[in-house]
Amino acid sequence: MLRPNEVRRKLGAGEEVYGLFSTLPEPTMVEMIGCAGYDFVILDTEHTLVDPQRLENLIRAAETSGLTPFVRVPEADPGAVLRALDAGAMGIVVPHVRGRADIDATIRAARYAPEGMRSLNGGRGPGFGRIDPAEYLRRANAEIMVIALLEDAEGIEAIDEILAPGGVDLVLPGPGDLSQSYGVPWQVRHPRVQEAVRTLRAACARHTVPFCAMSTTPERRAEWRADGVTAFVVGEDRDLTARALRGHLARTAGRE
Repeated sequence: MLRPNEVRRKLGAGEEVYGLFSTLPEPTMVEMIGCAGYDFVILDTEHTLVDPQRLENLIRAAETSGLTPFVRVPEADPGAVLRALDAGAMGIVVPHVRGRADIDATIRAARYAPEGMRSLNGGRGPGFGRIDPAEYLRRANAEIMVIALLEDAEGIEAIDEILAPGGVDLVLPGPGDLSQSYGVPWQVRHPRVQEAVRTLRAACARHTVPFCAMSTTPERRAEWRADGVTAFVVGEDRDLTARALRGHLARTAGRE
């Protein structure tokens, strides 16, 4: 059943929020992320093979552990937006936002009239009838977030026209694909990539849209905090698990 979006509330109150990308489609892993105390998880259905039933169970695992579930959908797929929201997602992460049309299409798919034209349905969202249908539509439009993932040079150049009309609740940079877009694949610290990320942050400040930093080091997070950033993606479950396993073996075998 639709719940208050704690990430939206905390961002509005100026509180910090922390999240992880999840590419291991296991409900237990999602539940562990929530029990560890993270605020949100971005469930990846763009690069990860996840069937609709499994996605619903991933979202259910997030709900049981107090974790706000966002879903990264495949590019330009309104059907995936609808299915993720019907399964209980509290936000849609839109990949490869290159222009305002990408946001307008997502708003149309993710929000009910008069803001959009999300297809009407019952089921999990309104608690199988516990929430009045009209009240559910109002609350869903108020709680569900549209999150723009900027991963291309075109999107960086168009960021003001993307944000100016409103409707974007959070902006997230994608340094990996940005590096490829600028011709320096996986050089995420390259000056052109870092300049693009700073351009996004500045545009968010101009348009009063929250910016979510991709940051895996305390030093970088301190820099972002000094710039007023309060939202952070601090890693991915797959990478964290792999590093933990390698570290455990190194300690066990005395290879440190």
